Amino acid sequence: MTLRTASAVLAALASAALVSAGCSVSVGTAKVDKDDLAKQISTELEAEVGEAPDEVTCPDDLKAEVGATLTCQLTGRGETYDVTVTVTSVDDDDNVKFDIKVADQPS
Repeated sequence: MTLRTASAVLAALASAALVSAGCSVSVGTAKVDKDDLAKQISTELEAEVGEAPDEVTCPDDLKAEVGATLTCQLTGRGETYDVTVTVTSVDDDDNVKFDIKVADQPS
């Protein structure tokens, strides 16, 4: 991959405006495990821009409540970006849907 292409991929990761995703949680837990959340973020961003980030980490589990937010970290091509995750819905089957917003600038 050329430097120009690598820069374009990183820019695409950083500007992936808003991605909607969903994740199932276990009955009674009322949260999405931080490792499962990080994997889901990586999968969704890879589907959006064609390349997975080098790493995604989340500091805590995500509460399965509409409006709950969590800031995770995305690393790609040596730069780190904040990723804000916001729960948009939780259905009766404990399926949590959330939006993913990658910061425009590295942190």
